[in-house]
Amino acid sequence: MPERHATEPLPTPAPRIARLSGARVSLGPWEAPDLAAFAALNADTETMRWFPSVLDRRQSDDAAHRMAHELQTRGWGLWAARLDDGAFIGFVGLAIPKFEARFTPTVEIAWRLGRHFWGHGYATEAARLALDHAFGELALPEVVALTATGNERSRRVMDRLGMTRDPADDFDHPALTIDSPLRRHVLYRIRRPDRLDKTTESAERSPERKDTR
Repeated sequence: MPERHATEPLPTPAPRIARLSGARVSLGPWEAPDLAAFAALNADTETMRWFPSVLDRRQSDDAAHRMAHELQTRGWGLWAARLDDGAFIGFVGLAIPKFEARFTPTVEIAWRLGRHFWGHGYATEAARLALDHAFGELALPEVVALTATGNERSRRVMDRLGMTRDPADDFDHPALTIDSPLRRHVLYRIRRPDRLDKTTESAERSPERKDTR
């Protein structure tokens, strides 16, 4: 993908981009007015506490362009998240990790909301919309989520989504330096409900299961 510049307009939303709506939050394509609000979010030290650094305006705009381009290409991705009054609050959605780890390739669910929108359940509501799309329209077998070990706020959202963590899955993020305090990450998983049912059924029918009657 060619480098994007902050002065370039966002791509025109394609008809195939999925638009998801909930009771209070909707997920859809990025729009030009979102860029300023996104830049403010990315420049806030508290919002970016669990990321390597804050972003300047150029970096923030480039990130928004990348997300908009991936939505344009796939029809799904990291959507712009809005309240029912149209206010931009951040992004929520699905992404393919660009690094290699023992659990990749996979699809992760991710979110980043402005600090003023924390504590209202918006991240959980929007993430459920994304998961419904992942397991319904996309028929993915599993979705993961990852964050720095100390990010308890995001981990509580993962718990509320019904995701589970196996400490054996914890890993050092390869994109972070060895001495970074954020390097150690936790991994949460959630399987498509019908896949979970089949896994349980298969275990119950396993030949290793002894009949003790």
